[in-house]
Amino acid sequence: MIDSKNYYAVIMAGGVGSRFWPLSKANYPKQFHDILGAGETLIERTFGRLSQTVPADNVLVLTNERYKAFVNEQLPKVKDENIILEPAMRNTAPCILLAALKIYKSNPDAVMIVAPSDHWIEDEASFLKNLNTAFEACATDNSEEKLLVTLGIEPTFPHTGYGYIQYLDNTTEVKTVKAFKEKPDYNTAKEFLAEGNYSWNAGIFIWSARAIIEAFEKYLPEMFSLFNDGYDVLNTDDEAQFIEDNYAKAEDISIDYGILEKSKNVGVIPATFDWSDLGAWGSLYDKLDKDKDDNVIVNAKVVTKEATGNLIRTRAGKVVIIDGLNDFIVVDSSDVLVIMPKAKEQDVKIMRNEVKEKFGADLV
Repeated sequence: MIDSKNYYAVIMAGGVGSRFWPLSKANYPKQFHDILGAGETLIERTFGRLSQTVPADNVLVLTNERYKAFVNEQLPKVKDENIILEPAMRNTAPCILLAALKIYKSNPDAVMIVAPSDHWIEDEASFLKNLNTAFEACATDNSEEKLLVTLGIEPTFPHTGYGYIQYLDNTTEVKTVKAFKEKPDYNTAKEFLAEGNYSWNAGIFIWSARAIIEAFEKYLPEMFSLFNDGYDVLNTDDEAQFIEDNYAKAEDISIDYGILEKSKNVGVIPATFDWSDLGAWGSLYDKLDKDKDDNVIVNAKVVTKEATGNLIRTRAGKVVIIDGLNDFIVVDSSDVLVIMPKAKEQDVKIMRNEVKEKFGADLV
């Protein structure tokens, strides 16, 4: 077993979470909210889960400049030097490379997990077991092109909103990835489930810092060169200025497209823990406990009559009366109330844009 001082975690916390509007806004996105009504924000829960294995001093957070105060407030154990502030939106590849270079400079033996800040995982013991399996595999790998691992989620139904990972059904815990598949239509997703060797792509990655840096050098050499030129100033007082001057020059590309789909040595652990990316209000409804009328109530005090299948979320203690409403989303923030059918949850972005145009950007 490797020494836990070599374990690192990178929490990606720069997104806006626009499908959780009106609770999630550009100036206060969903990862900093207690979406579940559980007494913890999503990023607090993510940090708590990872820090059961990764020392708190080895946790880095990637976020937008305007969210630093939220990170300081909600994750006081994360050192300022471990908060990487992105001055421009450039997808996942640039920020992951920057974090890997910082980690490698501190500890060339490091293995690291990259995880979103806003996912829901109920069975944390199973997650940590899978994580340790991945850490061990990456730390002991001696391949010429080093192992990159992702955690795939065992599909429970033919979901069309996730990408899929096809793998070879070998006997090892870390399966060899055969191909990454784009979000499929319903019939294709059914075929994937019938074949039995597909996982949902959860966007959770594990590798050694050295492995991912070498992959960038091979597959995204311009980006590698851009950030490696500042290697000497990483983890120093001059780092922030280097990032400010150079980050926006990086290609806007995801780690999936830029690295994983090109690499010749990618593995997947088909995980069985209950997981959701909490991508929209409907996914929150699916995961939370229901009352006798299949309503999900978060924070509110409710009186219902002939109301079934609704998601009702307000500030703590607000009294809500619902009569004759079925299968709706009712979300009340401090300045916006949304009432819409669950079946139209993907229209939240459209409604958000209409509100922005009519009433101003402060509301979105």
